[in-house]
Amino acid sequence: MNIAQAQQAFGRLLEIVVRLRSPDGCPWDREQTPLTLRRTLAEEAYELIHAIQEDHAPDILEELGDVALNVAMIGQMYEEAGRFTLADSLQALCEKLIRRHPHVFGDARAETSGQVIEQWEEIKRQERNGKKMSFLHKAGRGLPPLEKAQEVQKKAARVGFDWSSPEAVFDKVQEELAEVRGEWEGGHREKLELELGDLLFSVVNLARHLGIEANLALDRSVEKFKKRFSYIEEAFEREGRPMEAAHNARMEELWEEAKRRS
Repeated sequence: MNIAQAQQAFGRLLEIVVRLRSPDGCPWDREQTPLTLRRTLAEEAYELIHAIQEDHAPDILEELGDVALNVAMIGQMYEEAGRFTLADSLQALCEKLIRRHPHVFGDARAETSGQVIEQWEEIKRQERNGKKMSFLHKAGRGLPPLEKAQEVQKKAARVGFDWSSPEAVFDKVQEELAEVRGEWEGGHREKLELELGDLLFSVVNLARHLGIEANLALDRSVEKFKKRFSYIEEAFEREGRPMEAAHNARMEELWEEAKRRS
């Protein structure tokens, strides 16, 4: 990494953000707050994830910049409010990274990633200065529910609270699916949402045991669905008729055709 060039470019970004937020800057940028940028930050992060999955360097380059813009913009907002500066945040991050990597910046030893994680958790406990806090207190905080579920499960597994094998999780998924069906057939609407949540939680657990990121797997399936649906749309447009329930058989036929092509 060319650190000097990166520092120069990031400094230029900060200058631009300050100008955008200034009285003679952009009205839209001046109106934004950390709360209004929450969705934008999440969207840009997911667009970066998608670009990484596609392994498309030009898109990755652009989306990395968009994420950095949101970080710089939010940092500037808190600096304007006198709460802290972006420099404070970055300095705190640097200190935390050094403190939690004593095997790199100190005399500690950690030969495997497992040892690194153990050491990381121990350092975090020490940082709390004896303050009692649930082991899962911050697990997945701020993440969308699907990712939060996987993060909570991963953290619980670190202390041995986990299924013994993927086979056991397969059984759990079947059990939860049966419970959802039972609530649906019984007309118990008030319990259906809870049981559906349990089913999703179990499916995420299964993905984790199979070494798959549930969120990324779902994202790939959504993108696959969109491509196949577009194929159906284009076919109906060529045939000069609208997509509607009356043509469901034709939709199914085209769907199977799209599956064969993908």
